Amino acid sequence: MITRVLGILVGHWTDPTGRTGCTVVLCPPGTVGSGEVRGGAPGTRETDLLRPGTLVQEVHAVLLTGGSAFGLAAADGVMRYLEERGVGFETPAARVPIVPAAVLYDLGVGDAAARPGPEQGYLACAAASADVPEGTVGAGTGATVAKLRGPEGAASGGIGTASVQEGDLVVGAIAAVNALGEVIDDAGAVLVGSSVPAQTEAVPEGGGTNTTLVIVATNATLSKERANLLSQAAHDGIERAIRPAHTLWDGDTAFALATGSVPADQRQLERLGIDVVAEAIRRGCAVGR
Repeated sequence: MITRVLGILVGHWTDPTGRTGCTVVLCPPGTVGSGEVRGGAPGTRETDLLRPGTLVQEVHAVLLTGGSAFGLAAADGVMRYLEERGVGFETPAARVPIVPAAVLYDLGVGDAAARPGPEQGYLACAAASADVPEGTVGAGTGATVAKLRGPEGAASGGIGTASVQEGDLVVGAIAAVNALGEVIDDAGAVLVGSSVPAQTEAVPEGGGTNTTLVIVATNATLSKERANLLSQAAHDGIERAIRPAHTLWDGDTAFALATGSVPADQRQLERLGIDVVAEAIRRGCAVGR
């Protein structure tokens, strides 16, 4: 689990009737964050400040949410939760919590009017712990995959998490998997695929109605620039586990968090990051099947 990285906590809010939800990752003090957005249909908040060269280094939480662009409102609740606890970036007037967020599209799965908002983001924070339920919970509640030959062939997606440790270095990931593509193993064999025959050709409908969201966390000591490289490697993990990935109809987004207690070689870190992201994606589509 991603919470194997000391200080990282995860909370879900789930609406099983409306088939939507949100997932928050709370960070310990001093966590450096960055990110990388790819694909043709992203929905994000506060991702510009994650670029190397921008002022803010520390991230206080990351939100993954359903509800398409409407779901970004759940970040307001995460900010309120953190502000009440005195957590935030110090400015002359107030502490401002830094909460990057990304959405996936699940409006066509359950009730399109059921969307996470500020209260739901707050409740996800209140539920945060080191235990991370997987499957159709939180941001993965209404997630589906394998829609490349039409939505009628879709299979359930979901939330998955994984981790690995080499020496003192720990790397973990959590993924909300709502991809256009199919989920594959390292050899390219399909693990979760469309139920529509492979010879059928179909153009995906409905615009950007997909997206895989990933957070990779580590206890390594990283600059913002090195964290950004780790977020880029996380996209390699997406490509390893999903075929095709980063399409015009996906808004694939990866965040990287470094809690900063262990020195680490960047090559080792990125190798482990790719591995745990791919495993988290596969678990998100396998748990509860």
